[in-house]
Amino acid sequence: MPNLDSQTILIAILAVVAFAILVQTILLLAFFLIVRRSVRAVQREYEGLRDEVLPIVHNVRELVARVAPHIENTASDVAALAHGLRAQTADLQAAASDVLGRLHRQVVRIDAMVSAVFHAVDRASGFVSGAVAKPVQQFSHILTSVKAVIDSLRKKSAPAAPASDDEIFS
Repeated sequence: MPNLDSQTILIAILAVVAFAILVQTILLLAFFLIVRRSVRAVQREYEGLRDEVLPIVHNVRELVARVAPHIENTASDVAALAHGLRAQTADLQAAASDVLGRLHRQVVRIDAMVSAVFHAVDRASGFVSGAVAKPVQQFSHILTSVKAVIDSLRKKSAPAAPASDDEIFS
């Protein structure tokens, strides 16, 4: 293997760099030629399209010139209509607010009336419950006392059974 000194290495690096620059130059030249060819094709297409579109643009300008006054009249009519609708909407909203206010007052009034009726029914049911429950409860206590007296009299009149051994020692 030959002995590589620094000068040989530098010459080799220089050759690689020169080759890379040559390849890059060839690629840039190819890109330039492709782009130039594409630009020429686009220019031809643009000119052909311009020749076709230019009459259409002139026709549209004439149409706009003829229709513009009608559009302005229509726009002013629509603006007047919108103004009238806005005024009618404001009136309708005021009427609806008034109706809702009256409805709210009536609902509050009906609620107060229903609450008063329920309160009266509650008081009446409390009174009836107290008027009926108290005598029934007193009668129940009397019956319980009578039953207790009768049970105690029965136990005294029945002979006592002798106690069993289990009862004595328990």
